[in-house]
Amino acid sequence: MDDALDNHRISLRFGLNYLAFFAIYGISSPYLQLMVRRLGYSPAAVGLFLGFFELIGITGPIYLGQIADRFGRLRPFLFASTAMILVGLGLLVPFRVPLITLLSLALLSLGLKTPVPVLDTALLRAIEFSSKEGQKVPNYGLLRAIGSVGFVVVTIVTQSIPGFDSSPTSAMALAMGILACLFFASLFALPEIGTTHARSERIVFSFKWLDSTYLLGLGVIALGRFAMAPIGSFFSMYLTEELQWHAVGAMSALAAICEIPFIILSWKFIQRKSPMLAVAIASCAIVVRLFIYALFPSPGGAVAGQMLHSLCYGLFQPAALAFVNLKTPPADRTTGMALYMGLGMGLPTFLGSALGGVVVETFGYRWLFGSYTFFALASLVVFWKFRARLTAVR
Repeated sequence: MDDALDNHRISLRFGLNYLAFFAIYGISSPYLQLMVRRLGYSPAAVGLFLGFFELIGITGPIYLGQIADRFGRLRPFLFASTAMILVGLGLLVPFRVPLITLLSLALLSLGLKTPVPVLDTALLRAIEFSSKEGQKVPNYGLLRAIGSVGFVVVTIVTQSIPGFDSSPTSAMALAMGILACLFFASLFALPEIGTTHARSERIVFSFKWLDSTYLLGLGVIALGRFAMAPIGSFFSMYLTEELQWHAVGAMSALAAICEIPFIILSWKFIQRKSPMLAVAIASCAIVVRLFIYALFPSPGGAVAGQMLHSLCYGLFQPAALAFVNLKTPPADRTTGMALYMGLGMGLPTFLGSALGGVVVETFGYRWLFGSYTFFALASLVVFWKFRARLTAVR
């Protein structure tokens, strides 16, 4: 009984951390593009800035992940990440200088992207420790879904504030800063279970554990994320500028609400079938979602497309994470997660955002979404060609 109570408390503490962290994403994910746009930059410049934001998210978390693997304890890296978010916001608001904007976005990228693999690693350590002790393990899907609840609550609140998506950068940054402070406070409850001993060897970028199957899987994932780049970087601008519909918070909340049951239930499908099959199914949904935005530029089309976030993220993200977890040695798991965040998500989003800004200014939003279906289709082609090797990872 005591073990059950302890496990329950551990799950509650992890749930609090995920809830508080993804609440910050309730501002950064839908509104960061608008925050940069409000500084007076063009759509092409916004695309480049957000691409740079993703580019920093490639190397930074990988390097910090390697340090975290060797340091053993994870909580100090989360405290530092929160501090970077606050400093980045402090630099973003008062200056309209491109170099300072780049610096602020670099800090925000490190602060927002480093906690994801670190929190996931802390939870996976707790799951492995509970399994070895014969205890009931925490439910990863449920705890990540709690994070989505934090996101939904924040987006609904911002939607209920009249004119929030038209407010200046300072107002959005203030809201994001308050949420970052709440996450900082929640970190004092983070369980450091399964903490490893510090390792003193020099930090080197050695990935001898990588094999061709891992790289093929990462390629399939990266193409899918490339296809999703215009949604992450330009969808809020599409709503407010193309559709003249101020429903940024509501549409973000709808997408997150649709993803929650899939995040919880997808693990059963992934375990019964295979992670990469689930990624392929999600890529099919990405094709449909992008075509809906391109062919039906209306509030109804936006709603239909956002509902497909259930598959495009709710199935895609757990499946990609499961694949990386299966292909990464336990001692290098934080590094493996960070590598996935960087090369599987960050790099394609950087390239997709940078290119997308040019497409928007040249052809418009509808051509942006329609043309990016090519990358989701390419993901499906690569999966189909190597399906035997990829689906064997399970």
